[in-house]
Amino acid sequence: MTRNSQSSRNKPLARSVGTYSRSAMIKKRGAWAKKADQWKAVEKKQETAATVVTKDFCGGKRTIAAKEPRFYPAEDIKTPVRRAFTPQTARLRGSITPGTVLVLLAGRFRGKRVVFLRQLASGLLLVTGPFKINGVPLRIVDQAYVIATRTKLDVKVDVPEHINAKYFKKPKKERKKKTEGEFFDKKEKKEK
Repeated sequence: MTRNSQSSRNKPLARSVGTYSRSAMIKKRGAWAKKADQWKAVEKKQETAATVVTKDFCGGKRTIAAKEPRFYPAEDIKTPVRRAFTPQTARLRGSITPGTVLVLLAGRFRGKRVVFLRQLASGLLLVTGPFKINGVPLRIVDQAYVIATRTKLDVKVDVPEHINAKYFKKPKKERKKKTEGEFFDKKEKKEK
């Protein structure tokens, strides 16, 4: 009786659990009896199978692509991720127009009503209290953190071009590096 090449010798007991262990299957196959040069021949066969092969099928030619290697390197090779989008300024909500009264939802002035002046190039909204009326200065706010009301004021204020996202950035403090002597002198002063 010949063995059907399709069926496995190691019948499954449960999903991904075979009847025989790995070592039992090696013994069953007779892999232990093979000589080193016989194993090398098998490795060469695998290497040749990895190349692209063109075969004739039913009168036409078909290229068979190389199979992916079963094992992959232990170290991950970083590949740059392609960004599928280009960042653009957020589209202004239809209910927000210059002069619209907005209610701030977050931040120091949450709950305060402010007047919308214009949208900056970064997509943020430029709003003001005005400061004399309710204490809210000129601020930039994301439109996600405001509710637009129906109240609209007739505002005809030309906002200067220098008022942009950079205008609201905090200036970086230049930190002077302490020398070793200064560092230890200050510690001694604090201890006294």
